[in-house]
Amino acid sequence: MPRYEYRCRACGTTFELNRPMAESSAPASCPDGHGDTVKLLSTVAVTGAASSTSSASSSSARPPSGGGGGGGCCGGGCCG
Repeated sequence: MPRYEYRCRACGTTFELNRPMAESSAPASCPDGHGDTVKLLSTVAVTGAASSTSSASSSSARPPSGGGGGGGCCGGGCCG
């Protein structure tokens, strides 16, 4: 269930509520009972390591290739 962050305009308290997405726009009362609140814009943080689809023995034996690039026909590795 998503967590939404709110701020009370009356007392300045910031608080969070877990509620279904269908209720994301519903009014929320602050913990002190004030009803004048505003929903804050929240960001999502995703953490974790990327997984590799190649076999572990071959990918761990070699360092990653440099190539990188900024586009073009093959990612910038062969162009100019």
